Amino acid sequence: MHYRFDGFEFNSLNLILTQNGKAVAIRHTEARVLALLLEYADTVLNKEDILSHVWQDKIVSEQVVFQNISNLRNVFGNEAIKTFPKRGYQWQLKIEATSLENDHTEGHQHLLKAPTSSQPYLLSTLVKRRSSGVFAAFIGVFFIAVTVIYSQKEFMHKNAEPLVQLAYIPMTNLDDGNTAEHEALILEDSVDLAFTGLTHLDREQFTHAMEIEYPKLSSAHPYVLTGIFRTYKRQVYIDFIVKGPFSDWEGQLSGRSKKEVVEQLQQHLKQQVIYDLISKPQPPELRLAMLSIAHQASPNDLIILGELSTAYYDTDELEKAMAMTDKLIKMAQSNNNLQHIGIALLYQSKILRKMMLYDLSAQKLRLSIEHFEKINDLEHQSQAWYFHSRLDHLQKDYIAVKASLLKSSHLAYGADNKPGEIEVLIHLAMMAHYYQNDDDKYLYLKQAEDKINTYQLPAYHFARISYRYAMFATALSEKEPHLKQVLKLARLTPDDWAAQSSRKQLMQQYIAQGRLTEAQALIDSVTSDNDNNSYLKTLMAQAKQQKNEMISHALRTFEQAQLAGNRSLSLDVALLLCEQQVNCDFYSKYINDNAPASWRSINDSKQLAPPLEKGGYKD
Repeated sequence: MHYRFDGFEFNSLNLILTQNGKAVAIRHTEARVLALLLEYADTVLNKEDILSHVWQDKIVSEQVVFQNISNLRNVFGNEAIKTFPKRGYQWQLKIEATSLENDHTEGHQHLLKAPTSSQPYLLSTLVKRRSSGVFAAFIGVFFIAVTVIYSQKEFMHKNAEPLVQLAYIPMTNLDDGNTAEHEALILEDSVDLAFTGLTHLDREQFTHAMEIEYPKLSSAHPYVLTGIFRTYKRQVYIDFIVKGPFSDWEGQLSGRSKKEVVEQLQQHLKQQVIYDLISKPQPPELRLAMLSIAHQASPNDLIILGELSTAYYDTDELEKAMAMTDKLIKMAQSNNNLQHIGIALLYQSKILRKMMLYDLSAQKLRLSIEHFEKINDLEHQSQAWYFHSRLDHLQKDYIAVKASLLKSSHLAYGADNKPGEIEVLIHLAMMAHYYQNDDDKYLYLKQAEDKINTYQLPAYHFARISYRYAMFATALSEKEPHLKQVLKLARLTPDDWAAQSSRKQLMQQYIAQGRLTEAQALIDSVTSDNDNNSYLKTLMAQAKQQKNEMISHALRTFEQAQLAGNRSLSLDVALLLCEQQVNCDFYSKYINDNAPASWRSINDSKQLAPPLEKGGYKD
């Protein structure tokens, strides 16, 4: 048969696929699966059906069916082949079919033709092919009866889809922290999840250039899963990340085998709260409520429990955050899960540091590092030593800060977290700047720049180097070229934090110097409707003395900043609105309830009605 659909043409005799007259390369088995799906387009084909026709008597895993379906979806789109959980697959695109004159050429293994009600016929035929005699006939009748029942259910649930369509880039097996080799990790569809394997992509390339690579995939694949797994002392560990339209979801799992860990991963990923949280910004209070409900629904999920603790931390409910981490430790201890015990201790160190209980924070941090060392978890050791540098900084001990950060950078490299390694070096340069060690600040910033070149990371990583050079400059005239360079390097990632901060600083400088044309050009260069860009419009309207427009943009900024959890910007705009006598009672109360000491020290000199109260929020 010759099939036409959605710009493609497919010859089922010679298994040739073309698109707009140009040949499309697909594997032989993929072409045979496609031929079967097209011929039985009105039928739900299960794995047994597909294995029987395509691989026949060859002994292969059922996973090859899913992999071939996944590869076909990469060519035609997810909507081309529908997954019916626990039943099979069916072609969905409208097709035009014409007969080929040589359809019955000798030597061609022609696929079975089915009548209009083809599903019962196909299943009974497959059974007869594998069996013989009365038993085969009985099984055939049985399958017909079952098929009729499921056909009725299919009619009732024709539009039913798995809750989540999740693409995944093959995970990488980290071998002792030294070499990375691709691992063929196949994820099976379920009632809740439909997976599409992006086998043409590389995990390292994606994670090291996520701000560039994800937008290329997001329209077809809004949720992309990838990660690293490793084996240590007969235990398998997976560190995974799901990239979404707004943010990421990260987690860690462990078990006695890869199969066990993959089952845990699939069980975890079926929770809808994950995709709700990474699809769009959620106010911290709403995020907390969503995670609380998710924890009640899945009380044994350690990742959800850890995120719940973080949500309490973000809303400054520190005692509740500690209570959740205590619960996490007890649950992890009952499963002898050293990784999540270490993670919980790491959370506790962070909470205690915010509570200014520095000695207790240091104790928790040491215990955390000990647990990570026992399981050779280099990534979390790197994070722990970064937190250690924060405690060293509180002691005003630059030598200790430097030692902790160098260790963190080295461990990040061992964990194959190259962007993390570079970010730690950049932070070390900033610490050297704070302690007025000019030799070190330029040395480590140069090292970070060299590593970006060596690892061939995208330009927005260099933008962060230029941003730090701008921070080193003292005069506005010295900062400006570096900030402009940031925007140039971040041209493809205009919403990256370095670009946003640079744009804001340039806007404030241009307005202060009366360079309103250049300030307007900054606004015209961005298209995203987010809190940072709305704030630029607010500043511009204020500079032009367009009060009504300024208030309108400021209200929009406050709303967006609240939704995104951007407390600092929320406070800045609340102060601005209060100065304009716009609902000042509300905004001054918001400031009193939420302003940290660092923000107060900068803004307390500004006049408010009523004045700011002292004390309160502590960072």
